[in-house]
Amino acid sequence: MPKPTTAASGAAALPMHVVLVTMDSHLASAAARANRTLAKAMPGLRLSVHAAAEWGDDDAALARCKADIATGDIVIVTMLFMEDHFLPVLPALRARRDHCDAMVCAMSAGEVMKLTRMGKFDMGSPATGAMAFLKRLRGKTSHKSDEQSVKSSAGAQQMKMLRRLPKILRFIPGTAQDVRAYFLTLQYWLAGSEDNVAHLVHFLVDRYAAGPRQGLRGLVKTHAPVEYPELGVYHPQIRNRLSDDLSDMPRVATSGKRGTVGLLLLRSYLLAGNTDHYDGVITALEARGLRVVPAFATGLDSRPAIDAFFLADGRPTIDAVVSLTGFSLVGGPAYNDAKAAEDILAKLDVPYLAVTPVEFQTLDQWGGSPRGLLPVEATMMVAIPELDGATGSMVFGGRGSAEHIACTGCAHACTFKNVVSSGQQDAHDMHSCIERADLLAARVGKLVDLRRSERAERKVAAVVFNFPPNAGNTGTAAFLSVFESLFNTLAAMQREGYTVEMPASVDDLRERIINGNAARFGAAANVHVRIAADDHVRREKHLKEIEAQWGPAPGQQQSDGASIFIYGERFGNVFVG
Repeated sequence: MPKPTTAASGAAALPMHVVLVTMDSHLASAAARANRTLAKAMPGLRLSVHAAAEWGDDDAALARCKADIATGDIVIVTMLFMEDHFLPVLPALRARRDHCDAMVCAMSAGEVMKLTRMGKFDMGSPATGAMAFLKRLRGKTSHKSDEQSVKSSAGAQQMKMLRRLPKILRFIPGTAQDVRAYFLTLQYWLAGSEDNVAHLVHFLVDRYAAGPRQGLRGLVKTHAPVEYPELGVYHPQIRNRLSDDLSDMPRVATSGKRGTVGLLLLRSYLLAGNTDHYDGVITALEARGLRVVPAFATGLDSRPAIDAFFLADGRPTIDAVVSLTGFSLVGGPAYNDAKAAEDILAKLDVPYLAVTPVEFQTLDQWGGSPRGLLPVEATMMVAIPELDGATGSMVFGGRGSAEHIACTGCAHACTFKNVVSSGQQDAHDMHSCIERADLLAARVGKLVDLRRSERAERKVAAVVFNFPPNAGNTGTAAFLSVFESLFNTLAAMQREGYTVEMPASVDDLRERIINGNAARFGAAANVHVRIAADDHVRREKHLKEIEAQWGPAPGQQQSDGASIFIYGERFGNVFVG
């Protein structure tokens, strides 16, 4: 009797190319580790991963992606909803669609989604059979007087339905089985750990390998998607790193006496094991005596995490919230529900910062660029979160360079080691920026201290519009009464318990700021204080960088040659500059 063919020997004769194209590369390291697992079970299988974020400045990366699509036996496309990301590869995807075993497109632009073809399921065709049934099953949205409550529950309802659909479709023959496979693919992807990426590839190969590759079917046992907490907390020292129980947090995260900071994280990075940028911020906050509650929720709506871990009996249990996601509080990169964000932030009533990991370039590119953030990053990660009420935008980490190029963003000149494996030429893991993570922790610490202090002891600065500078434009702004508004603000602060020495009138306020002692110093406005050039040189840690742009201290602007002028006036504990 012939000896049965082993998995290894059988697979070795059956080459199979699976191509994954997605928005960014945070899953690249998980896919690289999964690739090693896949290679052991199916030696002929090759998994190629391509990140659209790399195409803007790397024509070779785009060319490699197109070449892999052209030879892909199974092509998986996710998160391509921006034109800069999907338009460059759309012709290649269209050309390959009818010649590969299957093409699976998810959470992408409509032009991309229509290319999905899995067995009898063709998303480019009119909705019939199973898809028509699903649309009827979905029904109409229930009518509620509070539209926001509908929106707030939409994400949870969608995830619940995603788990139910494969069970509903399991016993319906025909196209429904391919529709079921599509929704199972979504489950694997949305819980994209190393195990689930490997299981996803096994599942698709087992179902759709065709032609000479059909022998791969049944070669490896398929597994249901591994389930992880959809709502929970993260810490690098927690066993398995994730938990749905706050009591599992390690002592280092809970022993700080200074105050508590709630951190918002993206679950997809946690499951992918790509967390160095988060770990750096957590460590920096703990080092400054702060307790941390790093929380996550499934999807791109952070409100479930806030409700579960930052509130108790309707009251905040944290002193500040810092979003490390880089996106809007409700909606992520694809859309923004500023009203929903406003409602939950008003409920918290604590400082809220939304800070930025560089996603669409590497840290060394950001550090060496005079522009800093790319336009897409400035829009999605700074401007849109500000509509929620976010403040304090700054970079805290980002993707490292696979070439180990030193980042010139600060004096640390960091280089970053990334996972690079066969078929994974441009793996870019996320990393913490040492300088920025520490600076962020310092700022958050001061905000926490401020919130926990007595109002009468707080010192506040207000900066008045003055552009062009030194040209008689102080306090000018189209259709705004700047000094009247400032006077009313000072009066309101005094009523609320702040230490404010009120000027006699709006005119007195304007006079003391614009004129005051200006004539005596030959200055453009009142000089509140002079900083000796020697003191500035001795204590300014960024002096070298400043002088490279502006010349030797103290410079020629707002200076008498021996000191630097600080324009403005103090009103009790409020300084107006």
